[in-house]
Amino acid sequence: MRPSGRKIDEMRPISIETGVTKHAEGSCMIKVGDTHVLCTATLEERVPPFMRNSGQGWVTAEYGMLPRATNTRMRREAAVGKQGGRTVEIQRLIGRSLRAGVDRQALGERQITIDCDVIQADGGTRCAAITGGWVALRLAVNKLLKAGDVTTDPLGDPVAAVSCGIYAGQTVLDLDYPEDSEAGVDGNFVMTGASRLIEVQMSAEGSTFTHEQMGRLIELADKGISQLAEVQKAAVA
Repeated sequence: MRPSGRKIDEMRPISIETGVTKHAEGSCMIKVGDTHVLCTATLEERVPPFMRNSGQGWVTAEYGMLPRATNTRMRREAAVGKQGGRTVEIQRLIGRSLRAGVDRQALGERQITIDCDVIQADGGTRCAAITGGWVALRLAVNKLLKAGDVTTDPLGDPVAAVSCGIYAGQTVLDLDYPEDSEAGVDGNFVMTGASRLIEVQMSAEGSTFTHEQMGRLIELADKGISQLAEVQKAAVA
């Protein structure tokens, strides 16, 4: 049924390699099948102007795709002179998602920026960026804890994301590009490792869907997030 031959509730192979860059306070390369995303965390002892004197920290994100991350070359957004709407929407999603898992009071008045650069795309890049972004964030926070700069861990459960959708009439987990491009319904689920929902993006792109199908998609997302959280925990152990 699926182009990859996977079962409907089967994730692509997942790997997370940490410490892949020299200078960032936290870094990893996450691979979800043929989608590969480099995630780095940068720690700064400052916050945006609207957060000054609040006693709270800030987590934000930036996202981009290399020109040959896809099967045809894309122009660099820097060459165009502005970010596209898709890029802005995705990086805001990443920032919102990661902030939901942070006690910003415990973080203190400092900022962590998560940069997510898609090296190779085969569907689910925003989900991989969120999942890998949390690992980079965790590593950066670990440095703060080790140095004694924060005394209470500001991070709780891992934050991860996975796509689910309806492809060829079946609810399926973790869509790759051939499925994503043909899916009648496509969704992205951002959750904690304890299965608490952070954000759900759902759209009927070729057909409507029922309450029952939505429930099944959430069940599939639960399974996928559980697997991702285990890989995240192993990566930062």
